[in-house]
Amino acid sequence: MKTVINGITMSYDDLGSGSPVVLIHGFPLNRGMWKPQTEVLTQAGFRVIAPDLRGFGETDAPEGPYSMSMFADDIIALLDQLGIDRAVIGGMSMGGYVLMNLLERYPGRFSAACFITTRSDGDDETVKAGRFALLERAKRDGIRTLTELFTSTLFAGRTAERNPGLIRDLRRWMVATDLRGMEGALHAMLDRPDCTPLLGKFTLPCLVIGAEEDRTVRPEDIRTLARGLPDAELCLIPGAGHMANLEKPSLFNNCLLRFLRRVAEPDAPKTPAPLSVSR
Repeated sequence: MKTVINGITMSYDDLGSGSPVVLIHGFPLNRGMWKPQTEVLTQAGFRVIAPDLRGFGETDAPEGPYSMSMFADDIIALLDQLGIDRAVIGGMSMGGYVLMNLLERYPGRFSAACFITTRSDGDDETVKAGRFALLERAKRDGIRTLTELFTSTLFAGRTAERNPGLIRDLRRWMVATDLRGMEGALHAMLDRPDCTPLLGKFTLPCLVIGAEEDRTVRPEDIRTLARGLPDAELCLIPGAGHMANLEKPSLFNNCLLRFLRRVAEPDAPKTPAPLSVSR
């Protein structure tokens, strides 16, 4: 589906019915990364809204720079157009940074939140330098040259040999990213603040999902995030890296569904919640 909001044409999925759940993708990906979740959640009686952020997927990629507030405002404008007053909101990695901006600026719009392989602190100087180097390399050599770098860090060690099709999907999504979108989002990540001091203000029910083999957001970073939230449930996925929802979809979905059944009412008849994998 497509709609015009804030001067851009945004593409999004709106699937199922029941309590709305919004899922925000990571960098440099698109809404396609949520397919293993949208199928399960809609079958369980939830309505899933998964947008392509500006600059990614099939959404317009205007000149940047972008900001987390800009991404957040786009999400709110989409919810307004869909007539959704309150929803459960989830964000993966960069999507988690957007999520924190949303919770700070629009707290009344969300009933619960899911932080997925993301962190609350800002970038240190080493990480900032790495982002600048990534941007310069993309400008010089093209986005295609970055796919190997990303796939070597986003997955657990054995994912490539066990699931080569998943690696191909990720590379295809990355190559399709507009350079303007990548540049705009990198600036948004560089400029984002440290949200750790804000965590205590996020009093709504929260789920924090991490991965034991994540080399981008370490398990200790995930635990720090969970400890800072007043009402948080922690779930660490074994055998998965940064893309835990794609690498271990069954374990991931068990954690997510158990949480959603606690905080939101699905249309479908309730069944006993599966056990989550937690530490």
